[in-house]
Amino acid sequence: MVKILVIGSINMDVVNHVLKHPLPGETIKSIKTDFNSGGKGANQAAAAALAGAQVTLIGAVGNDPFASQLLSAIREMGIQSDFMIHKVGNSGLASITIDASGENHIILSEGANGLLTVSDIQDSLEVLDTADIVLLQNEINWDTTRYVMEESYKRGISVYFNPAPALQIPLDILHLIDVLILNETEAESLTGIPVSNDYRAVQASAKLINGGVGNVVLTLGKKGSMFTDSSCNVIHVPSFDVQVVDTTAAGDTFIGFLAALTGSKEISEEALRFASAAAAIKITRKGALEGIPNKSEVEAFLTATTSMK
Repeated sequence: MVKILVIGSINMDVVNHVLKHPLPGETIKSIKTDFNSGGKGANQAAAAALAGAQVTLIGAVGNDPFASQLLSAIREMGIQSDFMIHKVGNSGLASITIDASGENHIILSEGANGLLTVSDIQDSLEVLDTADIVLLQNEINWDTTRYVMEESYKRGISVYFNPAPALQIPLDILHLIDVLILNETEAESLTGIPVSNDYRAVQASAKLINGGVGNVVLTLGKKGSMFTDSSCNVIHVPSFDVQVVDTTAAGDTFIGFLAALTGSKEISEEALRFASAAAAIKITRKGALEGIPNKSEVEAFLTATTSMK
């Protein structure tokens, strides 16, 4: 069983469902409001666990009423939570607005996530030594993320990094990353190349690999995903056509499944397709953690999809 250590964010998602997103200065009425557990770290950890990996999450919650609800949610997913940190203040909070087409707008208040420090991680290094993969995102303090990358590199542990939300990161860390998983916006932010077509996608991936990244996976929305290895060989996997209900955590679902199915081995077309199917199922469901499918559901989806061809 693949052992994955996720170090990242955990948030309470306050989700407003609307017919359309408001214009600047406009006030609109919400159809309903949901409170769901989320955060990119927790979402990716949940997806990896549901895909069959043994997952530990290190992150931070506050001392507010949301903290116990968030911790219960990840434990119910089978995620090891013994190394979670408690901070004074609020837990992370995401304000999410979802329109009738399923597209979302998100405003993130990092709360306790922004207080996860290098010293917190130093107290938990024994769990790093047992991991096959370390999975990271951009929703915690950058110094902490960089420290984990460096410590993983020293130990020969594969680093999967999802630079979301898109922030400027120092390019001298690219060699620390074994698998960089990012969308079109994030790719443009890092490379300066607008990913407007397949040619540009390959250009952006090649630039990242030439900068030191081991492998690049670009998620391209309705156009599927593109994997480029260290020799710039490319695999393109199309997306699945499904009814969009809620795109929240679809990318996180893809990433968690891909990490769990790949482990420290080479990424395959089969693993990419399986991860894409998991993300497609998530899009048809509401919520973040609550909407992520398990491995059996993805297998059934793929079987049904194949039989329809």
